[in-house]
Amino acid sequence: MELYLHSLSFTANIVAPIFFIVFLGYLLKRMGVIDEAFIHTASKLVFVITLPTLVFMSIARTDFHAVFNPQQLGFVLMGTFASFVALWGAGKYWIKRPEDLGVFIQGAFRSNYGIIGLAVSYNLFSDSGLAQASLLLALVIPLYNVLSIVALSIPAKRSGASSLGSTLYEIIKNPLIIAVLLALPFSYFGFQLPEIAQNTGRYFANLTLPLALLAIGGSLNLTSLRNTSSQATWATLSKLVFIPLVLTLAAWVYGFKGQDLAMMMILFGCPTAAASFVMAKGMGGNAELAANIILMTTLGAVLTLSAGIYLLRVTAII
Repeated sequence: MELYLHSLSFTANIVAPIFFIVFLGYLLKRMGVIDEAFIHTASKLVFVITLPTLVFMSIARTDFHAVFNPQQLGFVLMGTFASFVALWGAGKYWIKRPEDLGVFIQGAFRSNYGIIGLAVSYNLFSDSGLAQASLLLALVIPLYNVLSIVALSIPAKRSGASSLGSTLYEIIKNPLIIAVLLALPFSYFGFQLPEIAQNTGRYFANLTLPLALLAIGGSLNLTSLRNTSSQATWATLSKLVFIPLVLTLAAWVYGFKGQDLAMMMILFGCPTAAASFVMAKGMGGNAELAANIILMTTLGAVLTLSAGIYLLRVTAII
């Protein structure tokens, strides 16, 4: 019990500040300090500038050769794709609105690995965990974004709002994918940014989390939370329980142990990424549902990530 409480406190210290900023955004919107115009502008700024900068800075500073693990990357790729297909197959039978289906799929598979995952990995394994997590991040960022664009675009195509060409165009021009492609040569060849560029980039990167979370909080609608509770609840259970449990067990059976297994458990078990709200809002999805899923998974991850870390420690895996 003491070990579980320690794990619970450890994870809560990472997740709780995120929830408090979301709640602050909700309060500021209710008080009239921020409005819909601010939420729209902040979401666009995060999506186009600050989040791509954060991604670029994280990957560019990573030693590609030191943390490259093709087996682990391959498993994450296949596991994420399999969960994406399973979620779509299940969701299309009971979610009828295209703007809801894409948001449900994205919210149920897309992890907040760039924020919570990196923090948990570093606190568990120090610099080696951060380096390995950064390379995983380089894989999942384009993967998450491509799959999210597909999920948000294809259902809309059925109502005549999209086409295959526009879907491909959305993938190619996505700022996060562009950021990854620009950062990989720096990581692979060891290029260094000028100090002034690093400092400037760090300022922009540091804007990402507070702006995104304030926008999420400002978009929360308690009435909407009740109306979309079924979709948000199933997305939350899928994100925090079903997917990490199945994929972590599969990774253990496959032969992953120790830090490699723990890193994948963290990746699959992180709450839904704040970027999913930004992307849903920017592509015409149900932004309120996206915000509700983020809120529910962020709260639930305090318990589920703690439970996962506790089980890995009890079984001497980490």
